[in-house]
Amino acid sequence: MVNNVDHVDPREIQSLQLYLNEYRQQAEIFTQQLSLLEQGRMEAIAAIEALGGAAASPESVVLLQIGGGVSVRARILDPDRVLLNIGAEVIVEKSNTAAQDYLKDRITEMEASAKKVAETLDRLHGQMNEIARRIEIGYQQAQMAQVQAVPGPRAGEE
Repeated sequence: MVNNVDHVDPREIQSLQLYLNEYRQQAEIFTQQLSLLEQGRMEAIAAIEALGGAAASPESVVLLQIGGGVSVRARILDPDRVLLNIGAEVIVEKSNTAAQDYLKDRITEMEASAKKVAETLDRLHGQMNEIARRIEIGYQQAQMAQVQAVPGPRAGEE
C-alpha cells in the first residue's frame, strides 16, 4: 500500500517527465564540462612534462605541429623562455619554471572546478532518481486503479 506522502496525481506524471527530461539535459551538460576539465588537465600535465624535457636537454629536437596533421622537427632555441597564453588571447613570456608553476596552479583550479561540477552532478542524479521513483509510483497507482476498475466474472458466469 502506498502512503499519502508518495501519492502522485496522474496529472503530475507529465510534468514530472518534463522535469526529468530537463534534468537529463543538465546532467549531459555537466558531464561535458567534466570531460573538458579533464581534457584541459591532461593537456597541462603533458605541457609540464614537455617543458621539463626541453629544459633538461636543450639541444633535443621536438615535433612541432603546424596544422592540417603536419608536424616538423624543430629545435627549441631558448628552452628557458616560453610564451604562455594566460587567457583572453593574452600571451606573456615566462621562464620555463614559471610556466610550469602556472600550469600546476591551473591544474589545481581545474581539479577544484571538477570537484564542484561532480558534486552538482551527484545532486542532480539524486533529484532525477527521486523524480523517476515518483513517476514509477504514479504508474503503479494507475495500473492498480485499472485492475480494480475492470470487473471480474460474476458468480455463475464463465
